[in-house]
Amino acid sequence: MLMPKRVKRRRVHRGKMRGKAQKGNTVDYGKYGMVAQEASWITSNQIEAARIAMNRYMKRGGKVFIKIFPHKPVTRKPAETRMGAGKGSPEYWVAVVKPGRVMFEIDGVSEEIAREAMRLAMHKLPIKCKFVVKGGESSES
Repeated sequence: MLMPKRVKRRRVHRGKMRGKAQKGNTVDYGKYGMVAQEASWITSNQIEAARIAMNRYMKRGGKVFIKIFPHKPVTRKPAETRMGAGKGSPEYWVAVVKPGRVMFEIDGVSEEIAREAMRLAMHKLPIKCKFVVKGGESSES
């Protein structure tokens, strides 16, 4: 599971998810990419599940690049706790994803295999995504 090794502040504000992705919105490392079409928090478990789904379908043939990292801690107070007494402790970590962000890239396999691997990974994520080819056309799934 992905999470930061060290953090300066363990508890952060929830923040806003307005606008489109300014960074990480191009396919850089691989030939094919998966682009987010909605804004959402993607948990470290969801990232890992998508990665496993892609690698399993490709039979570890190509290379998968993960371009998002869960930096934001999400806190939760214990069950049956009274109001007050401060903020809860970090429960899990999320990556803030905005529309247009390239989340995963694949290289070293054919387009059909990459498209199917990404389709399987898209089912593991809570948002609508699309498959893109580097410097070319895209398609929704």
